Amino acid sequence: MATIESKLVEILTVPVEASGFQLWGIEYVQAGRHSILRVFIDHENGINIEDCAEASRQVSAVMDVEDPISTEYTLEVSSPGVDRPLFTAAQYAAYIGEDAKVQLTMPVAGSRNLKGVITSVDGQMLTIKVDGKDLIVALDNIRKGNIIAKF
Repeated sequence: MATIESKLVEILTVPVEASGFQLWGIEYVQAGRHSILRVFIDHENGINIEDCAEASRQVSAVMDVEDPISTEYTLEVSSPGVDRPLFTAAQYAAYIGEDAKVQLTMPVAGSRNLKGVITSVDGQMLTIKVDGKDLIVALDNIRKGNIIAKF
């Protein structure tokens, strides 16, 4: 996880949890004056629009005080959804047996984009079965990971 995202998780976990939600993860996409801070929240009973609005107010208040991002950005607060992004080893472990896609920083087996079944998580190492082969990927090498929704 990038340094700014680690800092944001550190300062936003308490206010999000104080609102009754779990901080699922954070994405910060830098694009000059069009940067986006995405905060994903979750709850065992699901998330609705009022929940997002409440969490957004809490996050905005903390961001105004802490000011960890010096440039302009748009704040988006939402549920992780059915194709939920995965950020931590515990999240990957919770979805063992599920289909996932991961985008890598450095290629593994000649590819930066993998689609397969999460078979195990050992510490900071993920094993994903792609085309019948188990590939081991360091979580630090994952730029973005998502569950593939089944309908």
